[in-house]
Amino acid sequence: MSFCRDIDVIKTWIRQGTLNFTRFFFKEKYKRKFVVGKHHERIAEALDKVLKGEITRLIINIAPRYGKTELAVKSFIAEGFAINPKAKFIHLSYSDDLARDNSRGVQEILREPSYRRLFPDAMPTSVNTRKWFTKAGGGLYAVSSAGQVTGFGAGLVDKDEDEELGDEVAAITSEGDEFGGAIVIDDPIKPDDARSEQIREKVNQKFETTIRNRVNSRKTPIIIIMQRLDEDDLCGYLQKLEPDEWVVLSLPVIEIDDDGKERPLWEFKHTLAELHELEEKSGWVFETQYMQNPRPITGLMYEREFKTYEVLPVTKKHKVKAYVDTADTGEDFLCCIVYVETEIGNFILDVYYTQAAMETTEPETARILTKWEVEEAIIESNNGGRGFARKVEENCRILGNRRTVVRWFHQGENKDIRIFSHSNEVQNLTHFPKEWAHLWPKFHKAITQYKKQGRNTHDDAPDALTGTVEKRPDGKQSISRLKQIF
Repeated sequence: MSFCRDIDVIKTWIRQGTLNFTRFFFKEKYKRKFVVGKHHERIAEALDKVLKGEITRLIINIAPRYGKTELAVKSFIAEGFAINPKAKFIHLSYSDDLARDNSRGVQEILREPSYRRLFPDAMPTSVNTRKWFTKAGGGLYAVSSAGQVTGFGAGLVDKDEDEELGDEVAAITSEGDEFGGAIVIDDPIKPDDARSEQIREKVNQKFETTIRNRVNSRKTPIIIIMQRLDEDDLCGYLQKLEPDEWVVLSLPVIEIDDDGKERPLWEFKHTLAELHELEEKSGWVFETQYMQNPRPITGLMYEREFKTYEVLPVTKKHKVKAYVDTADTGEDFLCCIVYVETEIGNFILDVYYTQAAMETTEPETARILTKWEVEEAIIESNNGGRGFARKVEENCRILGNRRTVVRWFHQGENKDIRIFSHSNEVQNLTHFPKEWAHLWPKFHKAITQYKKQGRNTHDDAPDALTGTVEKRPDGKQSISRLKQIF
């Protein structure tokens, strides 16, 4: 059956969504299939909502080389012209060359014979990749995020926004709720520049002074696609400034399933083993750019890598202990750390870190203490901790555990001072299992991203880890001098 006879069927299929559109024209252009991952499905679903007007401010955070530009820039803009050849787009990236390469990629899709037959009004009228127009009057302006955008706006003007439109403006007026274009920003800052506060601030302010006001309608979508590079990159800046305005699709390369097991985002690109190799090469880069979890490279409480072990050492002293910090409020975490206390340090065996209710944590804590044959469990008695300790002890006895001695105490010292004053000892004396980042990902994040200054979302993990050092026979030290400092 010829293309002409199938044209209505093809058009119907590719207009069903961004993913269908991308798959069809990727194969037309490259003569091979677009390998679809579940992240592509989620990105396409978000972009479809943009096209329908359901989302007007979208952030997509994903690692490099995961198909984001092909799907969310080239195919999305080409699809936008297919929907409405009068649509107006502005495309920005960190360099003119990259922006214009992507612009050329859009033109290449529009010039595909199959696209020309399906959507003839969307044909480009020139080969200029900086600023060009379609036969129907739509267009694309491609420039670096630091460049100037003059005489061009994204989207179409709403008729109901101005009853006295001139002829020139009326030519770009939207009819009803039809899609009229967007601002599409792909990697507004390159990784090497993201470490510079001055360059980050320049990009962020450029968004405010130039980019934000280049929309022809308040309905015109703005889409930002980038790997996270810093807490204060453009995505971080906008989420702090307008937390309720932006829909954020964050796609870390390692996901945790319902069973707490790790799985790769796109095994076609990286297996779990390959991702762990990347992490070992540069933990900071991996956490920021691949896991979409930016953290400061300086100013962290624990600036050195923690010691790890594969096999417990043979030591003269050997006592299995647990330190438990109960949750103060409903948003806090209960943190139970099981460890072997030796003369050379504490070797962590298990971590229970959860926001579950006490009816769950009481029996589970008892089960963990029993499993590891803990000899002494030390529980902070603040904020209901004494009642928690009694329940845990009761559950231990029900399980037949008569070994574990449960002790509770009131923690009267300032938490911030304790964590700060013992931070070096914690790093010198704590040994984690080699795979601790993958065994307890939330706990790992809470420890390795805890900052010396500024607001930390939670301090339960470093508080409990500090307690394991304080409760060593040689661990309690005076911190009166630090109290004076603080």
